[in-house]
Amino acid sequence: MRRTPSPAAIERHPHLGDPLPDGWVRVDCHSHTMWSGDCTTTPDELAEAVEAAAIDVLCITDHNAVAGAQKLADELPCRVVVGEELRVGSGEIIGLFLTERLPGGIGLLEAARRIRDQGGLVYIPHPFDPMRNCLRADDIDLLVAEGLVDGIEGRNSKTSLESLNRKAEEYGRANGLFVGAGSDAHVPDAIGAGYVEMPDFEDAAGFLAAIGDGRIVGHHFDKPRRWTPRIVPSVANRDPA
Repeated sequence: MRRTPSPAAIERHPHLGDPLPDGWVRVDCHSHTMWSGDCTTTPDELAEAVEAAAIDVLCITDHNAVAGAQKLADELPCRVVVGEELRVGSGEIIGLFLTERLPGGIGLLEAARRIRDQGGLVYIPHPFDPMRNCLRADDIDLLVAEGLVDGIEGRNSKTSLESLNRKAEEYGRANGLFVGAGSDAHVPDAIGAGYVEMPDFEDAAGFLAAIGDGRIVGHHFDKPRRWTPRIVPSVANRDPA
């Protein structure tokens, strides 16, 4: 049975109130948890946020870590795609559908090849946004020329200028890449801010085949965390460096 977004989630993200075609899913391609060094969203908070926004598939792309995504895959009320956002020289790259962590300190081309070697997809986050840790345009061109990019983020909900999201979407379509979208959530309320509506799928190959028929949905949302009394559990078991 399809879940319905909560009134509070729709108030934050009005597009959640729009109907979803039968057989389609909402896929957030970029999100973070307390396993990222710059995020304190706990598993309980994330579960509540996912349920409220009725997200069907959450790509958890913590910075330099996959332990959180692997742990939460069996705990959240949605399907989880294991991912990682990795710093590589001039910016960041995301691997989706990963089976193991990408090590720190590797270069751009090596990172892309390692993602592909484990059956993952290479995804470029928040491109062209000078306020973010984005890859240089020439590095993106290099990856594309080498055939080492699968997709690009056509909507990042933390990117404040719509012109930058449009530029990313146009670049992706001009270069035959899949165009994704994500909340880039670092706080629970951001879940639902950005995602792709697309036909359902089972694995990385199915995702690639289906997303071309999908549509980007979302808006800018970068509000600070609402204060609540809480305890952030230890992540001492975070992936080793």
